Amino acid sequence: MIKVIVQENENLDRALKRFKKKYEKSGLLKEFRKRQFFVKPSVEKKMAKERAVRKAKRIIEEENI
Repeated sequence: MIKVIVQENENLDRALKRFKKKYEKSGLLKEFRKRQFFVKPSVEKKMAKERAVRKAKRIIEEENI
């Protein structure tokens, strides 16, 4: 659970900004989206392989520039 203690004389917007930063850093939203539906292990491996290929291509293209 993410907690943000609001300091004395602290602006609420500033505390909200700190909360959002902690929320994004924790990866909670990413985990939630991942658990919304079941992905078979074989499909997961295929997607990971495709991601690796795209990443490798991107790295090669950046080196050639």
